[in-house]
Amino acid sequence: MPNLQQYRVKSKFSLDSIKPDDKSERTGDKAKDALALEKLALEINALQDILYAQGKHKVLLILQGMDASGKDGTVKHVFSECDPLGIRLASFKGPTPEELAHDYLWRVHQEVPQKGEIVIFNRSHYEDVLIVKVHDWIDEAECKRRFAQINEFERMLTETGTVIIKCYLHISKEEQKERMQERLDDPTKTWKFNPNDLKERDLWSKYMLAYENAMRATSTENAPWYVVPADSKTNRNLLISRLLLDALKSLNLTYPPVPAEFKSIKIAD
Repeated sequence: MPNLQQYRVKSKFSLDSIKPDDKSERTGDKAKDALALEKLALEINALQDILYAQGKHKVLLILQGMDASGKDGTVKHVFSECDPLGIRLASFKGPTPEELAHDYLWRVHQEVPQKGEIVIFNRSHYEDVLIVKVHDWIDEAECKRRFAQINEFERMLTETGTVIIKCYLHISKEEQKERMQERLDDPTKTWKFNPNDLKERDLWSKYMLAYENAMRATSTENAPWYVVPADSKTNRNLLISRLLLDALKSLNLTYPPVPAEFKSIKIAD
């Protein structure tokens, strides 16, 4: 079994120590990797069915990463075999005027999973300690306050039955360049390209520091961060599938017991 804990963020942590092009989750055989990913997807689907039927636990998968790091692709492949029932995707873009009129966690709290659900956050409340800090829209003191507030928010979620898996999709600047160029060159992907992404790319070093600080401050026992080497899409998909499956297995899920009165019911012709 892969050692998933090697990807977990500890207090002493540096992004420089983790290689984005690491392929430890792969076998080196494309066919075997494809079969492994399919098997994981089927197992996730089977447990998600029980999760939904049982209606007791809640699972939140948070995906963060630079532009073109593969958040959409992760969702497509990890959940490729899942019934949409009981799975929901929430994407967080720039806040609306209504959202800005509330505290920054207001829009996020509305999207957290209910009992029996898996919810995937494509970006999340961490945007409020990342882009805003990189652009100096908040100062260091406010950023630290938000780290503490986020920790309390996630503690409340975990104490009320939510399992939180936080994944940072770690790609290199070189890989991002290739993916952005591919979006420009491929008419079926050009719709994904946003010229503003190039401005954010120019701030790469500041983003790496912001991510590093955010993960150090908010990787807790109940809501840990995992750094997912993501230059290889297959490696990324395998690792996140294994993290999710491990979390689902930890819940010891079971279908609800059959009510005694159901056993005597016969369906008429």
